[in-house]
Amino acid sequence: MHYVYMLASRRNGTIYTGVTGRIIVRVSQHKQKLTEGFTSRYGVDLLVWYEPHENIEVAIRREKRLKKWLRARKVALIEQTNPLWLDLYPEFFATPPGPLTGLPTLGGPDSRCTRAAPL
Repeated sequence: MHYVYMLASRRNGTIYTGVTGRIIVRVSQHKQKLTEGFTSRYGVDLLVWYEPHENIEVAIRREKRLKKWLRARKVALIEQTNPLWLDLYPEFFATPPGPLTGLPTLGGPDSRCTRAAPL
């Protein structure tokens, strides 16, 4: 699976758009500021939106398209599924329901907050 994603420094803060085949690793790198550049310089490390893609070429095209959008349109896209600009990174570590926990999942890549909005 490949992901187009947006990180933010805070609610209505600086936004970064990227694409990766390893979203957990990549967002962790942003959070730990392991690479010099835009996200490290501006403290952009909250995963506020992501969209899964089966095909890397499709994901790259989507990322390039989003990067050309005006900021207001990016904010609207984020707020369609994540109006509070919560960090969605923990969703990747949510425990699925099962006989051992008996509890419903609190998130995950297929939860409501992560579905992509229409183009």
